[in-house]
Amino acid sequence: MMIEECIKNLKKNGFDAHFVEPEKAKDFVLNMISGYETFGIGGSDTVRSIGILEELKKRGKKIYDHWKEGITKEEDLRIRLSQGRCDCFLCSANAISAKGEIVNIDGIGNRVSAMIFGPKKVVIIAGKNKITEDLSSAIKRAKEIAAPMRAKSLNLRTPCVKEGRCTDCDSEQRICRITVILHRKPVFTDISVIIINKDLGY
Repeated sequence: MMIEECIKNLKKNGFDAHFVEPEKAKDFVLNMISGYETFGIGGSDTVRSIGILEELKKRGKKIYDHWKEGITKEEDLRIRLSQGRCDCFLCSANAISAKGEIVNIDGIGNRVSAMIFGPKKVVIIAGKNKITEDLSSAIKRAKEIAAPMRAKSLNLRTPCVKEGRCTDCDSEQRICRITVILHRKPVFTDISVIIINKDLGY
């Protein structure tokens, strides 16, 4: 089974990896991060969909979320910078290969930079639909599926929104600007990968 292979190889590559059922995901993650006080939230529908953000707010935790409505451009930048220095950073992934490699494509880079170095703890939460057979298919998924869907959700006018596929465009609104592959756990970063037994996110 590809999910089992993925979990095994993530562990082999130094990541703390878990496969959990949807109804247990929120409590599983909250128990894992209960000792932290400040949280960065990447631009992730997956993290928000399982109710973690609301629970952290109830507990009075400090949250750096650039999706907060009504913020200025300067506040947005300050929040993104703070995400890289928080206690715990929560995000998702565009694709995870069954070989245990994590692929992300960003437009700004605050998500991938916070994933790699800065926070005391990083938790990557992803639906099982993000798992692919190998690295090349993971990169393809990030470019051909995740990026066009994300661009559409942001109401951008990139060619991929119109075509439904990557055209390697030169659009000013292009969000595929930075590709990062975590082949192994970064030396100084504690990363947990939570695969949920459900299709989630882009």
